[in-house]
Amino acid sequence: MEVRPLAIPDVKLIRPKRFGDHRGFFSETYNKKALESCGIFLDFVQDNHSYSAAKGTVRGFHYQLPPRAQDKLVRVTRGSVLDVALDIRRSSPTFGRWVSVVLSAAEWNQILVPAGFAHCFVTLEPDTEVIYKVTDYWSPEHERGILWCDPELGIDWGVSAEEAVVSDKDKTWPRLSEQPDLFD
Repeated sequence: MEVRPLAIPDVKLIRPKRFGDHRGFFSETYNKKALESCGIFLDFVQDNHSYSAAKGTVRGFHYQLPPRAQDKLVRVTRGSVLDVALDIRRSSPTFGRWVSVVLSAAEWNQILVPAGFAHCFVTLEPDTEVIYKVTDYWSPEHERGILWCDPELGIDWGVSAEEAVVSDKDKTWPRLSEQPDLFD
């Protein structure tokens, strides 16, 4: 398993090994001991699976406040996404900055999005499936979000707000500068 920090070092790119032969491949997509040997000590409690039919589907920016904050380990099993982690820790030197990576079934890569970051992705292909592990259960009382197309963030999603396929809830989140509920 390869683990490397991204431009904001708390966010990690992970690439599990794949072993292929004439039948296909085998991969340990999650191995607690392997992650711990890389300094990642997390207890995941739930797996989530999303399917997006259309290219240009946006999901996020989502996060949960403490004490129900979630770390996320995200991977794509079909298709590809532009995955973005936004630092929402007010005391962080990288507050308001973001990192992105293309996750794809072909690359077999993953991103570790720690608590204190808002998470969002846009599908780059139709029929894309994303699976992610989380370290706490969904809690509607602690759920928050940030507008995915906040112009102050300067993210090029590759799709306009008019063309994107977005849930009604994700269209109404406040901008980062307007969101009172962030991490300290």
